[in-house]
Amino acid sequence: MHHLLIYDTAPDYLERRGEFRDAHLALAWQAVERGELLLGGATGNPPDGALLLFETDSPDVPAAFAKADPYVLNGIVTGWRLKAWNTVVGAQASTPVRPAG
Repeated sequence: MHHLLIYDTAPDYLERRGEFRDAHLALAWQAVERGELLLGGATGNPPDGALLLFETDSPDVPAAFAKADPYVLNGIVTGWRLKAWNTVVGAQASTPVRPAG
């Protein structure tokens, strides 16, 4: 199943992220190497949040990621939430559904 980890960022996100960016990216790439994190990145221009797409059996995996993320721990991310995403269309859909016929 897919899960979206949705981040809300502080107004001074761009100014503060540099100090913690390498540690955040290391955590993210480790999750990629384990096959958990598919995509991640900031949203908006200028950035006003971030989305991370996980493929896991449990929402505990992305929740643990958020709880360990230096951006969260240092207040650059001001809030986060998880949404289960029942993907049905696309090559990586977790439950593909095709039209009848």
